[in-house]
Amino acid sequence: MKVLVLNGINLNMFGKRDPAQYGTVTLEEINGRLAALGSELGATVNCYQTNSEGAMCERIHQAFAEQVDAVLINAGAWTHYSYGIRDALAILSCPIVEVHMSNIHAREAFRHVSVFADIVRGQICGFGADSYLLGLRAAVAAQTPKK
Repeated sequence: MKVLVLNGINLNMFGKRDPAQYGTVTLEEINGRLAALGSELGATVNCYQTNSEGAMCERIHQAFAEQVDAVLINAGAWTHYSYGIRDALAILSCPIVEVHMSNIHAREAFRHVSVFADIVRGQICGFGADSYLLGLRAAVAAQTPKK
């Protein structure tokens, strides 16, 4: 199973940016945790981060060509307004799980809306770095045939 983890704008600053909101864990540490959990779950995890909206869309197009089995996405602020990324994600036929470290529903009003909500399998937010791990488990479960 191939899982692509997409991280958007400013998320390369985890560990430095607003530690009261996001903690001190770095994106590299999160990626390492995802790789370890993926191995336990029988999934290969490929992580990607960009601060360029166009590059994010291109990576999603590449994921379509690669026929990835699932996508986790934390698009950062793009979650709330990027119809370009939303439309790129809509091309995918695999499960997409939206994740956020903070509880976006308990923050500023503009963060309460996800333009991805109607095309993702589900959203996990508010559990810090564990949001990613919960998201990976959900993505793998969504792809695993039910007995």
